[in-house]
Amino acid sequence: MNFNHKALFPETDNIELLNHQVVTKRDLLNFGNLLLQEIKSSTTQETLHKPWLKSAEVREILKISPGTLQNLRINGTLKYKRIGGIIYYNYEDITKMLEK
Repeated sequence: MNFNHKALFPETDNIELLNHQVVTKRDLLNFGNLLLQEIKSSTTQETLHKPWLKSAEVREILKISPGTLQNLRINGTLKYKRIGGIIYYNYEDITKMLEK
């Protein structure tokens, strides 16, 4: 993840000038906010683009308990595949279930 120095220090045109400057609390706050935005956007995009999700990811998306997810599997509301000891859910099946 590469940050553009203009995003962190908009007032600085030459990046070499940053080598001799003190980092302020405001600079750290700006960096923290930028890093947090980057992490949020990358995790959201990663979750949305994965075709198969594990149980924990599905529970996080649907905001449900493990028992509720198990009930969705048992009554056939949500299709799943078991590979070894891990249960996977198709993202498209989850969106279809939510649309009903």
